[in-house]
Amino acid sequence: MVGIQAWVLSLVLLAIIPTSFAAEAGEERRALMAAAGYPLPGIAPPRSNEGHGPHEYLWIANVMLVDGLGSPPRGPVHITLKDDLIEKISATPPDDQSMEKLDGSGMTILPGFIDSHAHIGNGGTPEDGPPPPEYIFKLWLGHGITTVRDVGSTLGLDWTVTHAELARENKIVAPRIIPYSMFPGTQVVTANDAKAWVRGVAKKGARGVKLRGGTKAAQTAVYEETARLEMGTANHHDQNGVYHMNALDSARLGLDSLEHWYGLPEALFEDRTIQDYPPDYNYSDEQWRFNQAGRLWAQAVAPGSEKWQAVIAEMVDLDLTLSPTFTIYEANRDVMRARDAEWHVDYTLPLLKRFFGPDPHLHGSFHFD
Repeated sequence: MVGIQAWVLSLVLLAIIPTSFAAEAGEERRALMAAAGYPLPGIAPPRSNEGHGPHEYLWIANVMLVDGLGSPPRGPVHITLKDDLIEKISATPPDDQSMEKLDGSGMTILPGFIDSHAHIGNGGTPEDGPPPPEYIFKLWLGHGITTVRDVGSTLGLDWTVTHAELARENKIVAPRIIPYSMFPGTQVVTANDAKAWVRGVAKKGARGVKLRGGTKAAQTAVYEETARLEMGTANHHDQNGVYHMNALDSARLGLDSLEHWYGLPEALFEDRTIQDYPPDYNYSDEQWRFNQAGRLWAQAVAPGSEKWQAVIAEMVDLDLTLSPTFTIYEANRDVMRARDAEWHVDYTLPLLKRFFGPDPHLHGSFHFD
């Protein structure tokens, strides 16, 4: 019961927190979690004796290469690196064979993956808090992910920027981290305050801003100020505010990336501006929320229609990137398979295993009848 009470308290705080809330720019979510009683993780431990390097020169020998440019695998090749940058790829060994050597015989090398929509400290429960960052970093690296864009810095911008700096200096085992700060659209509602907030998070090290809604004036100001400061933008068009700022509206204001797919069907509406919800719909009930979300497409214009093609063409012209986060949607289509995957035994924290079962208090765990 204590956990449920803390979870409810966090929602209440999110709903009623005033504009004058004292949290620093970029620290709003962390302050809310702390106020709700969530135990918050500290900084990831130093790498100590894990691995070796960095090396001034490194030779990766006898490895098959997938270059990421559409070419078929080829090899074996020899790759030499200087200060973490590839200096040469050759079919023959380097002249200087005294440098540090990794034997890649029987292995394949390819460019590191970039996860464009990641959260270091999202999720967790009021009892246990979010997973420790060391666990998350090593899972990412184990899957070949060498760069992540943390869209939100939900455990605080200072905390996230600290990890980004430690990763860049090779002081922790982690991928490169690009920190985006979550715009508090329910707290910052005017254009002037929004611009001041953007300047504040930029000064603290944010590389971009993630939006989830807010007043039209404030969101417009965020796009203007991030463009001036050459920061990136991402937007999860929350259903609570998409009626006055859909994906195409945001793209026209300079949005860089559309998260998930929210706001896109609304840009394809022709005879309405908001979704036709059932009378007993409740957005706070995630089973309702996700059950109805896909039905948006049935209310949009027909695929291939004139407006459908025009919206696609305009978004391409505006250079809008889509970051659709399909993985979890695929799991939701076959929950039993995802829940019983063999790798859970060795790699999934008990805390996270709970998210694969039905629980109305855990985000995304809406696996009910």
